Amino acid sequence: MHPWQFFRAGGVDQVLIRTGADIAHLDELDQKLWVALACPTRTLEFDTRTLDLIDTDHDGRIRPPELLAACRWACAQLKDADELVRGGDTLALSALDEADASGAALAGEARRILQLLGRDEADTIALADVVDRSRLLAAMRFNGDGIVTPATAEDAEVRAVVEQIAATQGSVADCNGQPGIDLVRARAFFADARRLDAWHAQALHDDAALPLGADTLPAAEALEKVRVKVDDFFARCRVAAYDPRATPELNPGSDAYRALGAQTLQAQSAAIADLPLAPAWPGRPLPLGAGANPAWAEGLASLRRHVVVPLLGDGSELLEEAQWESLKTRLAASCAWLRSRPSTRLDALEVAPLRRRLAQGAEASVLELIAQDQAMEPHNTRIGELEKLLRFKRDLLRLLHNFVSFQEFYGRKGAVFQAGTLYLDGRSCDLVVQVADATKHAVLAGLAKTYLAYCTCTRQGKTMQIAAAFTAGDVDFLFVGRNGVFYDREGHDWDATITKLIENPTSVGQAFLSPYKKFLRVLEEQVAKRAAASETAAQASLNSLASGVVSASKPGGAMPAVATAAEKLPGRVDVGTVAAIGVALGSISAVLVGVFGKFVDLGPWIPIALCGIVLAISGPSMLIAWLKLRQRSLGPILDASGWAINGRMKVNVRLGASLSQTGHVPASASRLLQDPFKERHGKAWLIGMGVAAVVVLAMAWRFGWADALLPAGLRYEPPVPREPVMMVPVPASAVAAPGTAATSVP
Repeated sequence: MHPWQFFRAGGVDQVLIRTGADIAHLDELDQKLWVALACPTRTLEFDTRTLDLIDTDHDGRIRPPELLAACRWACAQLKDADELVRGGDTLALSALDEADASGAALAGEARRILQLLGRDEADTIALADVVDRSRLLAAMRFNGDGIVTPATAEDAEVRAVVEQIAATQGSVADCNGQPGIDLVRARAFFADARRLDAWHAQALHDDAALPLGADTLPAAEALEKVRVKVDDFFARCRVAAYDPRATPELNPGSDAYRALGAQTLQAQSAAIADLPLAPAWPGRPLPLGAGANPAWAEGLASLRRHVVVPLLGDGSELLEEAQWESLKTRLAASCAWLRSRPSTRLDALEVAPLRRRLAQGAEASVLELIAQDQAMEPHNTRIGELEKLLRFKRDLLRLLHNFVSFQEFYGRKGAVFQAGTLYLDGRSCDLVVQVADATKHAVLAGLAKTYLAYCTCTRQGKTMQIAAAFTAGDVDFLFVGRNGVFYDREGHDWDATITKLIENPTSVGQAFLSPYKKFLRVLEEQVAKRAAASETAAQASLNSLASGVVSASKPGGAMPAVATAAEKLPGRVDVGTVAAIGVALGSISAVLVGVFGKFVDLGPWIPIALCGIVLAISGPSMLIAWLKLRQRSLGPILDASGWAINGRMKVNVRLGASLSQTGHVPASASRLLQDPFKERHGKAWLIGMGVAAVVVLAMAWRFGWADALLPAGLRYEPPVPREPVMMVPVPASAVAAPGTAATSVP
């Protein structure tokens, strides 16, 4: 069993990972002792490329099996697993375990890369040497990605074929970002090329299909291009010859030209191309030049140049219907062959150069280039593995300190989930996490019993949402809309605005003052409301009085009702009301005097009574704060961000004080205490201090605290209680009858 060492932080025992042996035996550690069981690969202050290499299933999350697999693989490539603890982005070739086939392959690839970079004698390789693929690929003709670019082909004819393949089949970017072709595209191109070659070879064995030899193909293409429109023209002429009355209906009417006239026309527009080739009437020949539809001028010129002149030997610009039928007959076989052309992506290419390159072995040359590039694929794979090992050497231990344990967080070194520092309300907050949706995050994060401020941060058109924990200090002036500055881990400054608050106590001391602050706020609000109501009533009275004065100043105007009412003498005051008020004031005074008397009678116990009153007011608030502070933890905040926290990671008062720090004047600084804008309270402070002094002196005299300093005549002497007078009953016989003298009783 591997000897583990643990440290306690956040109320949880956490493992210390200090040596390569700890990493090598990590799979022996019970996962119930891990701090986290999953974390996202984004929104962390960590190299995303390293996280993607660990995330083998590419689901955007890191889990223990993937992390353990990364540790095992890295340890297997090295002679000493302590290399993973040393860190850094360089690796000595001697550190690779060449006794193992995988380690030997990586060592050989590292030497090859150094040789390509011109550092044959170097014995160390850096991450930058492997990551900078552009320099490596510049030194390598074949990079192992199975994609060939035109620059890869040294022969001009082969380069032209590669360009044709990319143009007709589409290109794909190689690992250097250059457009090229792969094996699939090359095979598709040459399959189409062979079909075209076989189709062209078929016509060479049929003399009837090539009446013009090599010029037959362009002639057949020119005829096929205008065949439908020419047949349409001569059919219209035949119908017009059948019945001349149909001639106007066979040609576009004025409505059609009126519609054209309302448009912005071009010679090749579809509206013009839909018109007949030329106006039709009985027996009219087709004009091949002037008088023809301008949209078909090019097609008719090509027909005259490639078909009419070579086959008819006639340079006329008029084509009779009989001549047209003769041309179709002579090129019937050629047109049938043309229509049998296979449908491929190579229609834009000329067949003759394509057939020549096929005959010269262009297909074998291109496929050989691709095969040579694919043969380098193992080297490309090993380059990726070298990059992976170098990244693990640099980053793996840090990830373990933020996953298996939270050593970096509790060591105040900056954990990967800490997005930066928020400066707001005279303090800095270091426990800041990036969130995707503040509303969803707050549902779970509220269970952390932590005061959280959600902020929207903006910088140069970019936006980010964060959740900052205020774990110390006063929170009276934190409210939605307040602005601050957020510095991310790269030192970039963002404008931060509070958008949502989750309120919780930050300390017991803050909870002690909370009831009094709430009472003062309520008192201020009530006073402000009463003052506002009085001001509104006074303003209404003034407005009414002003309106009455204006009305009275007009001819025939009456005196305002307010003035009339003001002139009336006040009525009699109800005696019962006065009596009731007097009784109420007397009762209140009696209660106050009684309470004060009982309070004074406490004597030396008065301070304890005052403490009891304060405790009764602040005690519940302090108790609730103490209970919540005991429950304050980091887990729900991270769980809401996509983590799977395995234990309760407490944030006690001492840690909270280090996560939220207030500003203090440096001890070495000097201060000028004369404030020209300080509040001037006049004699109020002196009067208040005088009253307090009188009360203290009176209490000292009353309870005899100052008897040692006072003469006997000025000391307080409590009144001597009088003895009660005993009433002796007098017998009836002793009572004198009327008119007789009374007998005295001894």
